Amino acid sequence: MGRYLSILNPGDTIGIVSPSDPLCYCDDLRRGIEYLERLGFRTEVGRHIGSPVPGERAEDINHFFGRDDIKAIFSTQGGNSAEQVLPHCDMDIIGANPTIFMGLSDVTVFLNAIHHRTGLVTYHGNNVRLGVNAEPDDYDRQELINRLCLGKAGDVKPRRGRTAIRHGVGRGRLLGGNLRCLLKLADTEFWPDFTDSILFIESYRITPESCLRYFEVLRHMGVFEGVRGVLVGFNYSMQVTHPEMRQMERLLAEFTDGYDFPILKVEDFGHFCPNTVLPVGSVVELDANAGRITIIPDSV
Repeated sequence: MGRYLSILNPGDTIGIVSPSDPLCYCDDLRRGIEYLERLGFRTEVGRHIGSPVPGERAEDINHFFGRDDIKAIFSTQGGNSAEQVLPHCDMDIIGANPTIFMGLSDVTVFLNAIHHRTGLVTYHGNNVRLGVNAEPDDYDRQELINRLCLGKAGDVKPRRGRTAIRHGVGRGRLLGGNLRCLLKLADTEFWPDFTDSILFIESYRITPESCLRYFEVLRHMGVFEGVRGVLVGFNYSMQVTHPEMRQMERLLAEFTDGYDFPILKVEDFGHFCPNTVLPVGSVVELDANAGRITIIPDSV
């Protein structure tokens, strides 16, 4: 069970950090910050978001977690270097100062590592660049408010239709994010325990061949023995660029033939799509029969 966090209120300050690749101040970031401020929040940009030095980017994260006036920490963007920043983060400071932490893509590394090491619930949701800057629709806005401001649990609203790939019902701790980035934690001290979990996965650039390689790693790590269900989100390159390809959800069903956990295909999270906010480490129920995802009220 995760450790629970307070909610965001109008006027609260959100710290902006770069847990993965550095990002110098730019129009995309400015638009994202302005969007958050229109929602009623204050923002403070970390001193080192554009630094090429991973330890300096980690300094921003440690600094904001250690401040009582910072109520949430949002990532600027994803990338491919979160695993270089993570070792410089002080898990004692993070664990002692529960603060909302949100991002997606390569920030998957942080979402799962922080929860595993500290027990804190973290949040899979839009980065400030290429997320909240891109004029989010009502779904993005309302899901952010529902989860972070209202602390709303219960059923997660679907963005589009949901498809049962393998029927059934499962309940467990929600873990996952971007599949490729999650696997950076394999064989490290930050690898989560997938016993009695609900795995959620999405991708940006991926092929059927790389899907199968990643599934093989999950099998080697014993993940499929522990999970009680899998959510497959939006997979940009496969669905948009190569819709003729065998898609991730079907590949997964074939790869895990013989397992009985449910698989539900959704369009509620991923790259270049509207995003709900998913609490990593909370308990959820996946009902593939009804196409329903339910956050258990006492676990957020």
